[in-house]
Amino acid sequence: MTERSRTDTSTQPGTEVVQVANLREFFRDSLTTAMASNHLAVETDTAHYVVNLLTLFARAEAFHDPADDSPTRRPLALMLADALDAPTTEARMFGLQRLGDISLFIAGFFAADLQRAVVDLDYYVSMGGGAYSTLSVQSRGTVKGRAFGGVFAELGEKFQQFVDVLNDIREQAGSASDKDVLRQYEIWLKTGSKRSERILRKQGICPVDAARSPWDH
Repeated sequence: MTERSRTDTSTQPGTEVVQVANLREFFRDSLTTAMASNHLAVETDTAHYVVNLLTLFARAEAFHDPADDSPTRRPLALMLADALDAPTTEARMFGLQRLGDISLFIAGFFAADLQRAVVDLDYYVSMGGGAYSTLSVQSRGTVKGRAFGGVFAELGEKFQQFVDVLNDIREQAGSASDKDVLRQYEIWLKTGSKRSERILRKQGICPVDAARSPWDH
């Protein structure tokens, strides 16, 4: 992972410009600030999991399931049914984890969009929290359970609090649409677009050349 780089240069008095070497750094710092504001204390591994989740899902190809040919995202109820009907324990755990991850990301970053959807935020909270909690139980005795069982249990228990934290991160970005911020970062990473760089700088995110390297997960 690229070394953390932060400078306090500014174009106007009182305006801080933050050098962000990669998107994981941006999410890590934002998550730490938002958890403190929301008085949320979690295990280090859980916070690390959420940072990696946000970094991964900033990539469109990671957020959308390549196995699904539909241009729209698969409904949560069908994702749950697929997970529960999976033929192997590993496939079941993968399905539950993805359901929890998708629910957390959407509920945390696109809560406003859910007002116009068929189901609202509380549905995502229920489905996502339930998926993580079930996963923490069903993964017991497995390699995944030994590594992430505590993380999944904490995410299930504190799902709503994490949604609040991610909503704070969305507001910290200072944009009417955080989807646009993440998309502009993705475009800049792939193409070096000057327009995307200007948009990011307006949000207080100053991308550096070191970030334009293969994603480090």
